[in-house]
Amino acid sequence: MKQLNTSVELCGLTLKNPVMNASGTFGSGMEYASLTDLDRPGALVTKGVSSSPWEGNPTPRVVETPSGMLNAIGLQNPGLEVFIRRDLAFLSGVDTRVIVNVCGHSEAEYEEVAERLNEEDRVDFLEINVSCPNVKEGAIAFGTDPGRLKSITKALRAKTGKPMIIKLSPNVTDITELAKAAESEGADALSLINTLTGMKIDIEKRKFALANRTGGLSGPAIRPVALRMVYDVSHAVKIPVIGMGGITNAADALEFLMAGARAVAVGMYLFHDPDAMIHIIEGLTAWMEKEKLSDINEIIGIL
Repeated sequence: MKQLNTSVELCGLTLKNPVMNASGTFGSGMEYASLTDLDRPGALVTKGVSSSPWEGNPTPRVVETPSGMLNAIGLQNPGLEVFIRRDLAFLSGVDTRVIVNVCGHSEAEYEEVAERLNEEDRVDFLEINVSCPNVKEGAIAFGTDPGRLKSITKALRAKTGKPMIIKLSPNVTDITELAKAAESEGADALSLINTLTGMKIDIEKRKFALANRTGGLSGPAIRPVALRMVYDVSHAVKIPVIGMGGITNAADALEFLMAGARAVAVGMYLFHDPDAMIHIIEGLTAWMEKEKLSDINEIIGIL
């Protein structure tokens, strides 16, 4: 049998395999460095980075739910300068692609971050977070309105020559409308889905379980919704799609790839299994051997 090819092309760049983490579940990799091999995934995706430090939401910010969890972290991060000095410096020693997630309170803040990161050679892609449901300004406000999404995509396209991935929200009536809006103004790829807005109530305390009242639902509970949206979007646009939402094993990843995703991201499950990405990569290889498939690209978008 021929040597197995697990590499995929994303926006003109090669990933050694189609597996990465979802933003916000992995820090910038430093927190997991002693728990897993950071060189193995096709890419590492950082937590959201804003121009200035962002405090995030009050606690409690995380609560478990059936087959998932709700989080309302609120894009807490130390700001751009600390990120470049500390996180990017650390990632310079990691042998994989780097995707930096960009967030902001305003269009101008997104532009500032994108323009500054355009100067950094260690940054391979920018992922523009216009879909976080847990902040009161910026983020999801841009990702649920096609007009505002077009505006910010166009503005950021003028600020960076790096491949630009727009992260889409599922909290909309028709996600393909937003996908087409981002594509029309220069997005190079799309990632989806971000979390679904949900709520939990503590009946003993008679209070909201999260200080923010609502949070983003992630985990296996959202996988069927995510899979349907990835299928819809990948057939509505010509640019590549990164699929995510409840992926826990190679079989889950294969569903997304067959539905049209060029790559997949693991999120909440990393809290349960820090080696989840490695297990999925190995599972994909084992499945290819079993199916006598020599190239992972043969099954991408076969449905």
